[in-house]
Amino acid sequence: MNNEILERLDLIEFRQQLLFDNDPFSRLLFEHEVTREQYHNILSLFDSLRERLNNNERISSVNYESEIYRIVPHREYNYHFAEDVAKTLHEQGRYEEVFEALYGHVPKFQTYLQKHRD
Repeated sequence: MNNEILERLDLIEFRQQLLFDNDPFSRLLFEHEVTREQYHNILSLFDSLRERLNNNERISSVNYESEIYRIVPHREYNYHFAEDVAKTLHEQGRYEEVFEALYGHVPKFQTYLQKHRD
């Protein structure tokens, strides 16, 4: 019971922090009910993807999306969530190379990427 209360309190405090931060990424996490642990795991995944790119390894959207679903299982098969996480980070100037490697070839992102580069 005590553990459940502590977990719930942590969730409430994390969600409050997301509201306070009030940036696009925080709003996305809030809307999708991402926990603090999931948030840290998402950033670790992006760090790992960046490292793989720095080592000239290929990364794929299929593998990335599978990992996001593993981290945030209640959003499984919601590819819009996976894309939004990567795109929102990109819009904030974070992990830009990761988004471009994952989705730079996707036609629906061509206009967005062209505007971002200009």
